Amino acid sequence: MERREDQEQKETRDGSRQNLFWLRDTTLPAFAPLAGEISREAVVVGGGMCGILTAFYLQRSGVRTVVLEAETIGSGQTAGTTAKITSQHGKMYHTLIGSMGQERARQYAEGNQRAVAEYGRLVKERSIDCDFHKCASYIYSMTDRESMEQEAHSAAACGINGEFTLETELPFEVKGAVRFGGQARFSPLKLLGNLAGELEIYEYTQVLHVDRHGVDTNRGRVNAEHVVFACHYPFVNIPGFYFMRMYQQRSYVLALKEKGGEEGKSAGRSLLLPENMYLGIDPDQGFSFRRAGDTLLFGGYSHRTGEMQHGVSPYKKLRLKARTWWPGAGKVAEWSAQDCMTLDQVPYIGRFSKNRENWYVATGFKKWGMSSSMVSAMIISGMITGNEPDWSQVFAPSRVTPGASAKELAGHMQISVVNVSKSFFMPPKKALEDLKPGQGKIVEWKGKKTGVYMDKKGKLYPVSPRCPHLGCQLSFNPSEKSWDCPCHGSRFSYKGELLCGPAQTGISKEERADKSSINSKNNRK
Repeated sequence: MERREDQEQKETRDGSRQNLFWLRDTTLPAFAPLAGEISREAVVVGGGMCGILTAFYLQRSGVRTVVLEAETIGSGQTAGTTAKITSQHGKMYHTLIGSMGQERARQYAEGNQRAVAEYGRLVKERSIDCDFHKCASYIYSMTDRESMEQEAHSAAACGINGEFTLETELPFEVKGAVRFGGQARFSPLKLLGNLAGELEIYEYTQVLHVDRHGVDTNRGRVNAEHVVFACHYPFVNIPGFYFMRMYQQRSYVLALKEKGGEEGKSAGRSLLLPENMYLGIDPDQGFSFRRAGDTLLFGGYSHRTGEMQHGVSPYKKLRLKARTWWPGAGKVAEWSAQDCMTLDQVPYIGRFSKNRENWYVATGFKKWGMSSSMVSAMIISGMITGNEPDWSQVFAPSRVTPGASAKELAGHMQISVVNVSKSFFMPPKKALEDLKPGQGKIVEWKGKKTGVYMDKKGKLYPVSPRCPHLGCQLSFNPSEKSWDCPCHGSRFSYKGELLCGPAQTGISKEERADKSSINSKNNRK
């Protein structure tokens, strides 16, 4: 079966944005749901890049493996990636040497450099047509030369040829930049589809429960000796306690093309289409640039999930910035992505917990899901087959790094406590009558605290304001029309449907109403 191609981006029935940019010239294979009970050696939970790569390497090593995907393959975080394959993850190596020591920083560098090389080898070996282009990766600062010089020196100490430079392809001057050569960019779903065709995959199969001997789903059961959590955020709270050690962050992307005809000519300043990849490290100026054919992927304005400031939306701010630099460019798509952030900035990849030797996890990739997916596939497939890489220790989920994570842990726990307290003890500050079309707020509804969104026609969508994961109070994201959890990052549409976990269910809904009926009731008082 083949999945029909669609427009690059659309708004789904539940109000969320679905990014189809990478599907604009790609048709993925489709797979039936699980039907009944089966037994395999390994089961991989999650059909994104991490899950597919892990299953591919396991299957190639002779381990009978099945992939379970709650929706369709590649439809989760892989769909939102900017698809940079790089070992340059922001200003990382200076930070790692200071917090974990040079040996662990060197392991991080080696693992990610090997991941970059393995993508190139795999593409060449299988002759995969996935727009794979070797290029350089840059981080830059518009304000701080010294930090860029420090990072270049630290990268060199970890075995990476990081070159300090002032020369970039950017539309503005920089105080300094660090260049990593030998990196790459590609079209992720083209590679994903190539590998998926050789795997046993079941779509629309949601894992509901995991035990020592396999997983139970909404479609049946898979008995397996090994269970791999490659589902972005592990939904099992105990053991592991990942909800205490991670939070989630949202970032926003525009796809821009040069306008044609007289409009484009009169605007001037051609659209930047760099051969290389760029990421800024300055607060609120950390823009991402990456070419995709004749399109520029331009991103920025990240924030912790559930903590978006009301006002100008990130999409609008990106459009305004793009208009300043390239008046002749037009938007062809826009979308957001969500990333799991660990407290010490290093992903958790390896055994899920000391109490679950046959469970494995890959999470906390920050904004570097493509290289981290390959790192995960190499580590976890190696663990299961007895060939664990000697550089994997830095990624071990059981690591203890108090110097790197104590401050982050305290801040994360404070946010969780505050938002759980809000859910139970803080009364709503807004009245339902104050709600305007296009707004979502927590108000009093029929005598209790309720989250309510009003559409442009005045129809109301009331939902529970509590996240079903651990009870934190949700906040409304006006750019996405979603209810987001500031504690652990679960997201729900304005209608209450689950968009992403760790929650496994949607939020309960109240009886619908419209603004006219409320005004009528108020007038009768």
